[in-house]
Amino acid sequence: MSLDISLIQNRCESCGREDIVYSANITHNLCDMAEEAGIYGVLWHPTENAIGHACQLVSPLLRAIVDMRTDPERFKVFNSSNGWGTYATFLPWLERLLDACRKYPGARVVSDI
Repeated sequence: MSLDISLIQNRCESCGREDIVYSANITHNLCDMAEEAGIYGVLWHPTENAIGHACQLVSPLLRAIVDMRTDPERFKVFNSSNGWGTYATFLPWLERLLDACRKYPGARVVSDI
């Protein structure tokens, strides 16, 4: 199982088509690490946490990334024992998502689990 998160914008008024400007996938094995970083809810359940647009993810992502960089050992204890979901893969994944949120602040956030 995994989380698929997309940033979507530019809805065409006539056909309804939208552009996916960013899309990423990550394993559910990182749920506990995401919870420790304070971002589980906003990533896995954005609608329930009042997250509708990419700009709303910038602050929580930035806080999580700073915390993870500052105290990696605190987060590495949540590495998956089977190797599918580690600090070493999650941190860069979050950094890429943050970059996309900054690039497309008005994009709609869609999360599928």
